[in-house]
Amino acid sequence: MGVTQNKTLLLPSGIKIFYREQSQIRDAPVILLLHGFPSSSHQYRNLIPLLGAQYRVIAPDLPGFGFTETPSTFKYTFDNLATTMAEFLDELSITSFSMYIFDYGAPTGLRLALQRPASIQAIISQNGNAYVEGFGDVWGPIQDLWASNNAPENRTKVAQAMLTLEMTKFQYENGTPDVSRIAPESYYLDYALMERPGNKEIQLDLFMDYQTNVALYEDFHAYFRKSSVPLLAIWGKNDVFFIPPGAEAFKRDLPDAEVKLIDAGHFAVETDFENIAQEILTFLGRRYL
Repeated sequence: MGVTQNKTLLLPSGIKIFYREQSQIRDAPVILLLHGFPSSSHQYRNLIPLLGAQYRVIAPDLPGFGFTETPSTFKYTFDNLATTMAEFLDELSITSFSMYIFDYGAPTGLRLALQRPASIQAIISQNGNAYVEGFGDVWGPIQDLWASNNAPENRTKVAQAMLTLEMTKFQYENGTPDVSRIAPESYYLDYALMERPGNKEIQLDLFMDYQTNVALYEDFHAYFRKSSVPLLAIWGKNDVFFIPPGAEAFKRDLPDAEVKLIDAGHFAVETDFENIAQEILTFLGRRYL
C-alpha cells in the first residue's frame, strides 16, 4: 500500500492550498475528494489509502478550513470556493476526474460541474445534498439567518447553535451506531481550527451564503439530466443534517443513479470508510473507468 503525501500548492491567486494525495499507478484516473463543514481533508485520512491503490486520489482543504491559507482579501462564498478548486485543478493540469462530494463539498463540486461538465467522469455523493427534500430540521437557525437578511442577532444565534465543540462532536456522533469508531481527534481538530482568530466570522459568512447553493439547485438538476453523469449516492441514513430523501431525489434527474443507505450518521466516512471504499471501487471499476 502506498503512502499518503501531504502537500501545499501556491496558486496564482495567492491562496496556498494544503492537500493530501496518493497514487500507486502512473496516470491513474483522478478522484477528487471534497470535504464538508467543519472538517478538512483530514476526514479522508482512512479512505485515501483504500482508493489510492487504483486511483490518483486528491483531497484539498477548502479555503477557511484545515491548513489552506488565504489572502486577507479573500471573500468566503461558495462561488469563490469553487473558483479556487478550479484554479487548483488547473495548476495540477487535471482536466478529467471523478469527485466524492460531502456536505459543503457538494455545492462546491457541483458548481465545478456547471463550469466544466465535460471534466466530470462520475460523482459519488456521501450526504452531499442537491435537493430541498434533503434538508433536516436542524437547518432551522441557518434558514432563519437567511430570512433575516444576515441580521446580527441571528448571526449570534447561529454561532451559539453551530460553532461550538458540543455541536462539532454531535455532527460526528449523532446517528452513529458505534461511537467507538470515531477518533476524538477528528472533532477536536475541527473545533481547534475553527477557533482561530476570525474563523467564526468566516463560517457565519458561509452559512449565510449557503442559500445561493439552493438557488442553483435547478441548474444542478438540469446538469444531471443533460449529462447523465454516473452517480452513486451513498448516504448515512441517520444523518439529521442531510436526510435520506435527498439521496433518493437524485433518481428523479438521474434514473440510473445508484442509491445506497447505510447505517451511519453525517460523517459516515469516519466510521464506514471500508464499506464506502468498496462501494466506490465497485461503482467506478464495474461501469465507468
